[in-house]
Amino acid sequence: MQYRRLGRSGLQLSALSYGAWVNFGRSVGRGQARELLAAAWDHGVNFFDNAEGYGHGEAERIMGDALADLRLPRDGWCVSSKVFFGSAEQPRPTQRGLSRKHVVEACHNALRRLRIEHLDLYFCHRPDPETPVGETVLAMDLLVRQGKVLYWGTSEWPAALIREATDFARANHLVAPSMEQPQYNLFVRERVEREYAPLYRDLGLGATTWSPLASGLLSGRYNRDAGNDGRLRSDEYRWLDSHTSQETGRARLAQVERFIALAGEWSCTPAQLAIAWCLGNQDVSSVILGASNVAQLQENLLALEVAQRLDEEARARIAAVFA
Repeated sequence: MQYRRLGRSGLQLSALSYGAWVNFGRSVGRGQARELLAAAWDHGVNFFDNAEGYGHGEAERIMGDALADLRLPRDGWCVSSKVFFGSAEQPRPTQRGLSRKHVVEACHNALRRLRIEHLDLYFCHRPDPETPVGETVLAMDLLVRQGKVLYWGTSEWPAALIREATDFARANHLVAPSMEQPQYNLFVRERVEREYAPLYRDLGLGATTWSPLASGLLSGRYNRDAGNDGRLRSDEYRWLDSHTSQETGRARLAQVERFIALAGEWSCTPAQLAIAWCLGNQDVSSVILGASNVAQLQENLLALEVAQRLDEEARARIAAVFA
C-alpha cells in the first residue's frame, strides 16, 4: 500500500480506501462487512468512509460492529462520517442540513453507531443554503476542540464556498476545513482538476475522491449486460439506466468499449485501469473503493500496481478516449 498526506495536514491515508456507500446495510451485512474490512486492512487500507445518510444510519452501525469484531488497533485506522442528509427516512427540519444543532447531534449519533470516541474525518456532505457558512464552521470548530472530530471538510462544495468557510475560520481563529470529497473519474474531471486546483496550492486542501468507476460504468459491466444488471433495476440507480440507453449513454458505452481494449492491451481489468488513472493525480489523497465482495476488493486493490506502470504517454492515450 502507498500512503499519502491528507493535503497539507500530517495525516497519512492509504492511497486506496474503502467506503460503505451503496453496499453496507443493503447487500452487505455484518459478517460480510467484517470480511471486507479485514481484507482491506490486510492490504494496508487505513481509511474507512461512511455517512449518516448511507442506509439511514445502518451502514455506520454495520461498520461499527464489524470494526469492533475485528479488534483492530484504533490508532491504526481512520473512519469518517458525513453530515447533511440526515439518517431518518423522512427527516424533520432539525434532522438534516448543516445547522449547529444537526452538525453536533449527527456527530454524536455517528459516534454511537460506529462505536468509537472520535471521528477522524467529518465531512459536510453538501452545501446548505439555509445555514450561514459561519454557523457550520463554528459547529465544526466546537467538535474539534471537544476532541470528537480530528479533521473536518466538505463534500461536493463549490470552490468559492470552501474559500468562504476557510476565510471565516482564519478571521475568527477557528479550525478551517482541510479536505474535500468530490466525485472523480474519467467521466467527471472538471471540479477536481480545474475548479479545486487553486485550493490545493493556496489552502493545502486534501481530496478523498469517490466513484472512480463512475458507479460501475468504467468497469465494463453495463457494456456486457446493461439490461439485466441488478443495480439498474433498483430505484436508487434508475439514473444509470438512462446513462446507458439514451444517446449520451450510448456514446459513453462506446468510449468504455475503447477503454476496455486499452485495459486488455496493458493486461489489467478496466476497473483496475480506471482506479489507477485516478491514483495518477497527485492532488488526490485517497481513492475510495466500494467493492461488495472480497474477491472484487482484492482485484481492485491491484490498481496500485497498474498505476506504477502508467506513464504520461499512457495517461494521454486514456484521456484521448474520453475527450
